Amino acid sequence: MAPMSSAFDHVKDMHDASLKPRFLHTLIRDHLPDDNLPSRTSLDLSNLVYMIKTHNLLSESVQDPTDQKLITHWRSAVDSWVDRLLLLVSSDMPDKCWAGICLLGVTCQECSSDRFLASYSVWYQKLLSPLQSPTTSQFVKVASCASMSDLLIRLGGFPLVKKDGTAHAGKLIPSVLKLLDDDHLEVVWEEAVRLLCIFISFFPISISRHYDSVEDAIASKILSGKCSFNMLKKLAHCLALIPKSKGDEESWSLMIQKILLSINRHLNDVFQGFEEETKRHEGIRLLVPPGKDPPPPLGDHTLTGEASEDARKRSHSSLVSSVSALMICCSTMLTSSYPVQVTAPIHSLLALIERVLDVDGSLSRSLRLFMTAMQQEFVCSELPRLHSYSLDLLTAIFKGVRSQVLPHEAHIVHLLSVYLKRCVLPELRVKVYSITKILLISTGVGVGVCLAQEVVNSTFVDLNPIVTENSSASAKPSTEALLQTPQPSNRKRKHGTSITSLEVHNPSSLELGTPKNNTRCSISVQIAALEALEALLTVDGVFKSEGWRSDVDLLLVNIATNSLKGGLASENTSIYQPNEPTDVWGDIQLAALRALLASFLSSSRVRPPYLAQGVDLFRRGKLESGTKLAEFCAHALLVLEVLIHPRALPLADFSNMTSIDERVHHKYPGNIYSGSLKHRTSHSTDMQGTMHDAPNLYHDELYSSWIETSKEMVAPGNDLGKTMQIGEPSKIAAVHGNQIISADASLSKENEARREKEIVAATIDYVKIRGNGDDSMVEPLPEDMEMEQYQGVTNMVADPENSKGFAYGITNDSDTDSIPDIVDVGPDSDSE
Repeated sequence: MAPMSSAFDHVKDMHDASLKPRFLHTLIRDHLPDDNLPSRTSLDLSNLVYMIKTHNLLSESVQDPTDQKLITHWRSAVDSWVDRLLLLVSSDMPDKCWAGICLLGVTCQECSSDRFLASYSVWYQKLLSPLQSPTTSQFVKVASCASMSDLLIRLGGFPLVKKDGTAHAGKLIPSVLKLLDDDHLEVVWEEAVRLLCIFISFFPISISRHYDSVEDAIASKILSGKCSFNMLKKLAHCLALIPKSKGDEESWSLMIQKILLSINRHLNDVFQGFEEETKRHEGIRLLVPPGKDPPPPLGDHTLTGEASEDARKRSHSSLVSSVSALMICCSTMLTSSYPVQVTAPIHSLLALIERVLDVDGSLSRSLRLFMTAMQQEFVCSELPRLHSYSLDLLTAIFKGVRSQVLPHEAHIVHLLSVYLKRCVLPELRVKVYSITKILLISTGVGVGVCLAQEVVNSTFVDLNPIVTENSSASAKPSTEALLQTPQPSNRKRKHGTSITSLEVHNPSSLELGTPKNNTRCSISVQIAALEALEALLTVDGVFKSEGWRSDVDLLLVNIATNSLKGGLASENTSIYQPNEPTDVWGDIQLAALRALLASFLSSSRVRPPYLAQGVDLFRRGKLESGTKLAEFCAHALLVLEVLIHPRALPLADFSNMTSIDERVHHKYPGNIYSGSLKHRTSHSTDMQGTMHDAPNLYHDELYSSWIETSKEMVAPGNDLGKTMQIGEPSKIAAVHGNQIISADASLSKENEARREKEIVAATIDYVKIRGNGDDSMVEPLPEDMEMEQYQGVTNMVADPENSKGFAYGITNDSDTDSIPDIVDVGPDSDSE
């Protein structure tokens, strides 16, 4: 009956912890190779690793610590798993040894902390043996390096065993350096370099004992010319991390100085005949001032004598690859964290960048006799790569050293201004625009004023996608098509009908020609140009931009309209490239609308001229549900609300006061208004007709002048309409004899009491205020009006609470009609 009960021992569900040890036993029995079972393929092992990680079969994590049966069962299953792996690692068959080593690395990652701390020393010895054996196959060595990396990374997370981990790493370094020296496959070198990076990051003391040996091994590989460029990138990253093993400023400064000297010396060979003689010595002079001894060359401990000379004289192609890798190394050193603060050689770095960017492959007449066409062809073919990594180095300067760039901003602005005019390749233009964006945002309006015109000129060329069929390939695209002034429609407005902003633009601006030679690279250039314009408008849109601002505003609204013409990104249609993928057009639409929003928000003196068209574009983009474009358009409409419906919000909140009297008699703080400005309103009216009573201003000079003026006013000469403006006190005039009594909600207590007695005792003639825009006339109450009708008017005058509606009526009739609603009555249609 035991087998029967075992066969029907069901679990609760897929998350039942008792399922995991049973599942692990099944994997060991059916999927792990042993002496009897043949080796599994890599596909089978990948599925096995997936099961282990997905179900956490090696974690031994039990929610109920009192469930000893489950704990024992699970521990037994993991023990069986580990024993089988150690058996496979010791196998003489390379395929089974490789499988055991790979799965042991997974076990180092997935097992419980207690099991790892108890077993890592044994596992370390098992993984070290294949690395030290000269007969081990290369793919087994690759697996050993990878699993050893997993073990050391996990070990580095336990501070209590840090010392033991440093000792293990120190024992392993000679074996790793031997792997780099031997002529192995690049995959072996990659795993060896990865191990060195782990040593530096988790156990730096172990590297400091072998500092020179590690530096020489890495540098010799970079300068050997025997590695692919992908391998060179990994070596450059490792070389940049080596100074962290010592953690002092001197080591970092010496390393970057040696790298820059090596780059300049290699460029002397590559650029010979393509630059002035002074440029060849300027970089070295900045790094090694006169009277000081230069540091030893990079990798000089191994590249000595004839070997060093051979490395210097090797092909120009390998020289360019080494220079590019060393530039990547400099960029990594500038952007990576370091234990102490260091001073970067900004001047030397900028001199190197300028030296590379100044070379365009042209030859002076005096040098043409000494330079073959093949040599010029080679240099011209390699210059884009050198320019690209030089621009990456400039980007790293901004991201890494930050405030240290400030003294060199003028040099950088000049460098970018010159290169923007010369740069043609799309990939390089994208990087230049990206650097310009970073520079503008990080430095602000000072640099923006200097770079504005160059940025505008370049973006106007890049943002014109329309090239007529008859235009020559060499001619620069004209910007006239994108600068067609939007023409308003002559149709009368039909309320409730949606008129898109596409109808506002001149059709000729959209139908001048068909896109030509507009590849995906050019689309990326346009996106980068829009982002640079957005940054320029953000930092410099309201300062000294009169010369280019109107053209840029018109350009951006037309670009945004053109990007949405024919549909949104999901409709996969556009005037630029109808066959481009949807995500490309989503990106350019988003970039265009972001720049357009920056244009609207940076207009400080007047309302943006194309606000109505822009709002319509944002509303259309908001319909693209579930996309970044829709999210941004919704945000843009919220931000533009203050421009669509401008209003003056109160500086203080009186909504928490319990009564009208408290709000009337509450005083503003003395410093709530800026400067010496006097507040001009005694109360304001909102759109619902409710009146927010302002505080009682007992000592306000402006209020006193109103009182004195009202006492001297005569009815026939009253010009109330000219003084009644939005936001000023709404007054209800009561005529008693030849005297006009001004009713104001904020009168002093004495005036209010006196006025109330006079109004009750007198016969009040109704005063009707009629505003025609020029004059406001006071008319007496008609004789046939009953007493009850004007008694209500008297009550409104005497009671501020009841006078709210009447005051709103006056303000609404005389003033609010003059305020245009930019959404309801846009420039694309007329009112009926």
